[in-house]
This record gives sequence, structure tokens and C-alpha cells, in this order.
Amino acid sequence: MTFSKLPNRPDLQAIKDVARETSQRRNLILGLIGNLSFCWSNNESMLIYLIMALLRTNETSAKIIFGTLNTTRARMDLVERLAAAHLTDETIKREIKRILRVFNDCTKVRNELIHCMFHIDQGGDITHTHSLRVQVQKGELQTVVTQDMDDARIRKMASTVKKLVKLNADLWAFLPVLDKHMRDLSHT
Repeated sequence: MTFSKLPNRPDLQAIKDVARETSQRRNLILGLIGNLSFCWSNNESMLIYLIMALLRTNETSAKIIFGTLNTTRARMDLVERLAAAHLTDETIKREIKRILRVFNDCTKVRNELIHCMFHIDQGGDITHTHSLRVQVQKGELQTVVTQDMDDARIRKMASTVKKLVKLNADLWAFLPVLDKHMRDLSHT
């Protein structure tokens, strides 16, 4: 077995010494990551209310189901399957699919930034990330996927935060529609 060479240890004191000079861009990046995490978490929690409405149950039961499913993917799959099983209105079905598609797209960006190692250069700038996810691309195992932390990536992060904010508003507007539909179904 061949062992990989460990990366060189960064000069942490030198980085600390110049960090104030490069803090503006770093704080922008860290602020975007914080906002992304905050908005994403609020939207994932909204799945509780979709589950509650689709199962016609109470909030406590929906939270138990949500907490028992320990991945976002499992929670989204449950919502998608419940919608397919219970909804009769095609417009409402399409809206749930759209909501889940947008949330899934945002989740990919969030996961890139929450499950990575950030590379900081000697000037204290965040220059790129190394994915910590093991994946197969073109039949080969890849353990390190590097992405630049350039202006395009920062714009993508900001755009994703905006999408999550809009999605949250969309969810709050959609919940009463879904709830009414499910109540109407229970009366037929």
C-alpha cells in the first residue's frame, strides 16, 4: 500500500499576522456561508410542515418523523412520495416538485461549502476548497475535488442565498394552499 504525503503545514502565525489586511473578502465569504447555512436550515425545517399537511397529522408527530429520517434526502423523498400518494391537484403536485427541485439545487451548493476544507494562502485569503466527499467520476474514484473561491463562486453563493430566501417565502405562501387541499380531501 502506498501512503499519501501529508500536506505542508501552513505558517499559521504568518497568516494570523496578515489576516487583518485580507479580512474584508474573507468576512464576505464567511458571511455568505453563514447566511447560506441559516437560510438552508430554515427551509429544511419547513419540510416538517409539508409532512404535517400531507399526513394530516399534528406538528409533534411530523417533527418525530422528520427527526427519525436522518438525512435531508430521506426527508425530501418522503415529501415527494407522500405528495404522489395523496395529492389530486396537479398544480399543487407540480409546486411541491418545484419546491423540492429548488431546495435540492441549493442543497448541493450548501453541501459543497459545509463539507469541505478551505485553503487559505499565506496572505490569509481563502483561495479554494477541497471537497471531503468521495465520488466516482468517469469510473474513477476521486477523493479531492478542488474548486476556486473566485468571484464567480462568490456570486453563486450570493445567488443561492437569494434563492433560499425566495423559497422560504414561497413555502410560507404555499402551506395554506396545501393545507386547504388536504382538508378538502379529508371531507370527501
